[in-house]
Amino acid sequence: MATSTFTASGTKATTAASLPKSVFAVEVQNHDLLKDAYLAYLANGRENLAKTLKRGEVSGGGKKPWAQKGTGRARFGSSRNPIWRKGGVVFGPSGNENYSRKINIKAKRVALKQALTLASANKSVFVIEEFKTTGKVKDTVALLKKIGATRNTLLVVSDLSDHVRQAVFARNLNVYEIMNADTIVITKKSIEIIDAWLGEAK
Repeated sequence: MATSTFTASGTKATTAASLPKSVFAVEVQNHDLLKDAYLAYLANGRENLAKTLKRGEVSGGGKKPWAQKGTGRARFGSSRNPIWRKGGVVFGPSGNENYSRKINIKAKRVALKQALTLASANKSVFVIEEFKTTGKVKDTVALLKKIGATRNTLLVVSDLSDHVRQAVFARNLNVYEIMNADTIVITKKSIEIIDAWLGEAK
């Protein structure tokens, strides 16, 4: 499965790289699995910061607001009552909720292959023989623009360095980033890693 291939300088390579069919050309039938993997990524990265005070946690309210009888008003025992302004909150988040979602390894790998297949079918996967950068954003943008990678670009590399921090390591690919990318730029070595990780042998 040949695809657009470029040299490290951004020029068209003389020999096109081949994408393994077992990863980039699988049958995409289970769209629910893609959705589950996508939502699982978001849920597992969610921080549980929301917390409300229950009736027993609100400060004050120790003194009865007014006498039980003789005022003509409804009886109340505490200003911490949930129906009062600044009172406790009923059924609010406690900060202990678990929003994480589990997806088994086999299903996760199938979802990844389906996402990569859709990207390949949309002609949004580009291969670069080697990604070299000086660490300057300007140079990287110029290189990506030269090979035709536009808008939201996902860069997949075989190893991360001090100069390459915004890229994704091949073994850390996820459905969320693949589905959200307009173009995906993968190094040749990364293809070998992805094939060994997600291919039929695994």
